[in-house]
Amino acid sequence: MPDLITTDIAPERRRTERRASGRIADLTLPEVRRILITVLLSTVVLGLFFFMVRAVIVAAILGLIIGFYTRPLHLWIVRHIGRPTLSAILTLLAVTLPVLLVLAFSYAELADVVGYTATHQDEITAKVDAAIQRLPFLSSAKAVAAIGAFVATATAYGTRLPLLLKTALSGFSISATIFLFTAFYILLEADKIGGYVSAKIPPRYEELRRALDANVRGVLYGAIYSTLLTQTLKSLIILAMNLVFGVPLAGPLAVASFIIGFFPIVGSWSVYIPVALWLVIFRDAVTSAILMVTIGTLVNTIFISNYLRPKIAAERSGVLNFYWMFVALITGVYSFGLAGILLGPILIGLLKAIIDTVTARSSWQILDSEGEGAVVRDA
Repeated sequence: MPDLITTDIAPERRRTERRASGRIADLTLPEVRRILITVLLSTVVLGLFFFMVRAVIVAAILGLIIGFYTRPLHLWIVRHIGRPTLSAILTLLAVTLPVLLVLAFSYAELADVVGYTATHQDEITAKVDAAIQRLPFLSSAKAVAAIGAFVATATAYGTRLPLLLKTALSGFSISATIFLFTAFYILLEADKIGGYVSAKIPPRYEELRRALDANVRGVLYGAIYSTLLTQTLKSLIILAMNLVFGVPLAGPLAVASFIIGFFPIVGSWSVYIPVALWLVIFRDAVTSAILMVTIGTLVNTIFISNYLRPKIAAERSGVLNFYWMFVALITGVYSFGLAGILLGPILIGLLKAIIDTVTARSSWQILDSEGEGAVVRDA
């Protein structure tokens, strides 16, 4: 009986091996046409899809990550209340509600400043002019008039802040909706999503899949952890300097420093430099202004942004070293904007996973030549 079974299976096994080792030249014209149409259609659909979600891609990625990293809290709440949907809602509220309260407080404080600026524009311009006249190389009337006009324009811009914020809320609301629903979906369906993705990957690519998964998880965790930690640290430094030097709106300015630090080019310097100018113009505190610029430049901009952030990200990721994480964060932000905080490390992490897998001693490309199908064996 065993010989009969072996005899019956052998032809089918040989046909499977021939199909697996088939050449491109053996394809028929209808098969080639079908492959070309499928590739073209897939390319067009994927291109349109990424074009459609380009504005919310960061929100979706953040929702995905927040969903995975807050899932332990979600499962803990489920064990106590036994209702997964309510647990997911409570988990998201625990993450988003404190952020919304801080933003609302900061906006209320800044709105008061905008109102004062609109009603005291002439007084502010006069003080700026007086401060400029004390500088020998800017004491000419032409320079004073030009800079005074700039100050008037800048203060008038503040009165349009509520309108600009209202306009920006439309785009923000879309991103916030994608973020919340993505995180909500991950909290409830993470196991099903993982099972679905694993089932779609052939066994012969299992080694590559594991490498990609480990690298992407590592670089995402490292990038997000380091970014949030260093942004918080820089904002605390801004807050401390504002309190020490007696700057009003110390809290809202620290919150503003935290938020704008995520965007390309701008950073905490766009807060501490205007504050230093304010100290010179309205307080005549030149020493305090110099200290603020010196500390902000050396600590926040040079040390934390350019050294501490990639160092922490590299150590937490366990995937990239300091140099490659530095390249990923810097070039990613300047190439992709805000999304580059995540896309830069992801791209280099994927590249490393592919190189490590292809050059590994156990390669996913090598199949068992003895007819065992798509079985991975040692090279």
